[in-house]
Amino acid sequence: MDPVSVGLLAALAGGAGGEVGRQAWEGLSALVRRPFQRSQNTADDSAVSSGETELVRLEHAPADPARAQALSTALAARAAADADFQAGLHRWHEQAQLVRSGDGAVHNEISGGTFHGTVAQLRDFSGVYTPAPSSSPASPPVKD
Repeated sequence: MDPVSVGLLAALAGGAGGEVGRQAWEGLSALVRRPFQRSQNTADDSAVSSGETELVRLEHAPADPARAQALSTALAARAAADADFQAGLHRWHEQAQLVRSGDGAVHNEISGGTFHGTVAQLRDFSGVYTPAPSSSPASPPVKD
């Protein structure tokens, strides 16, 4: 399994994605807090972290890329040592990647006609107030 993106972990820890992001973070937290099922045939994996310490540290400082990297590394190491965790992490990762955290591109296009009023071209916004449109469009400027 590929490592979990440092950017995704930091974004989710920082509250990106609204309710969906919060649920994704809670899902990861629950997964990490499950008992560690060490594989029988894995070489000395006693030094492998469950990831809980790294998760809590990132939760307290979501803007710290070193903490996000430490969690990503801990998740990958635990996944290598715990097959059940690896399967759960894979399922979680597929769902969590659906959360948009501001690292994607956006393409806005307005074409084909005459538009009256305010146009906002945005991505990932909330709490925006848009007044009701006026009942009649603004008159075109008069040429002298």
